[in-house]
Amino acid sequence: MPELPEVETVRAGLAKWVVGRRIASVDSLHPRAIRRHLAGPVDLAQRLAGRTISSAERRGKYLWLPLDAGPEALIAHLGMSGQLLMLDADAPPGPHLRGRLRFDDGGPELRFVDQRTFGGLHLDELVPDPPDWVPSSIAHIARDPLDDNFDEAAWISSVRRRSTSIKRVLLDQSSLSGVGNIYADEALWRARLHGDRPVAGLTRGQLAGLLADIRSVFGDALRAGGTSFDSLYVNVNGESGYFDRSLHAYGREGEPCTRCGRAIRRQQWMNRSSYFCPNCQRPPRRRLAA
Repeated sequence: MPELPEVETVRAGLAKWVVGRRIASVDSLHPRAIRRHLAGPVDLAQRLAGRTISSAERRGKYLWLPLDAGPEALIAHLGMSGQLLMLDADAPPGPHLRGRLRFDDGGPELRFVDQRTFGGLHLDELVPDPPDWVPSSIAHIARDPLDDNFDEAAWISSVRRRSTSIKRVLLDQSSLSGVGNIYADEALWRARLHGDRPVAGLTRGQLAGLLADIRSVFGDALRAGGTSFDSLYVNVNGESGYFDRSLHAYGREGEPCTRCGRAIRRQQWMNRSSYFCPNCQRPPRRRLAA
């Protein structure tokens, strides 16, 4: 699933291309793409037609488009391979087109493309989360470290009471959102922390420094347009990001650490891989149980 930098790149593109435009019609071209909209494709099309997109919002990895005339939003789940693309109406549909929104100005339409069909679109009610409004289906998602209302001190106090590892905490979207496997490994490398370190054993200063490193790696990735390891993640113009060229840990097994020269290692971790420098990020003597 795309992480915060990729989703924010898409959000910024949508803010430029669709905000303020009125929806003329909606085509749902695959049942899985609208499976979360339980009332079905006809209801979705009827409820979106004539509505104006008022803004493009994000929390962590989650993206939504608030609509005028009521507290509702169109939620976009990108899943593993979802793409939101702005294309001319006469552009070829392509093999993985799952849905599209046409606008009454006749300009570029918004297409939802998803090779693996894990993502989708649906309408959701907005609920208050002062000072914001968020879709009810993601109200449980925590704020991310780039959010102006993220409470750093409260987060540090909370996680230091937990009996788990620091990487598990970083991937817990109900604690801190936006971080996935790639950026967790990159931030931990910058902070010189191994992902299996018990979070309760870290000082407040170490956790504050880790948050600063998360913000730093997010900022670097945003400037590079996100991380693209294949053609599945692109921005709304169909362009890939290039932050993968700047990764220090993730995906670099056997390559020299850019800080100390030791070979980056990979270990199996929760049905995925963790990458770290064995010299800069010393593993704990005893790993916490799952």
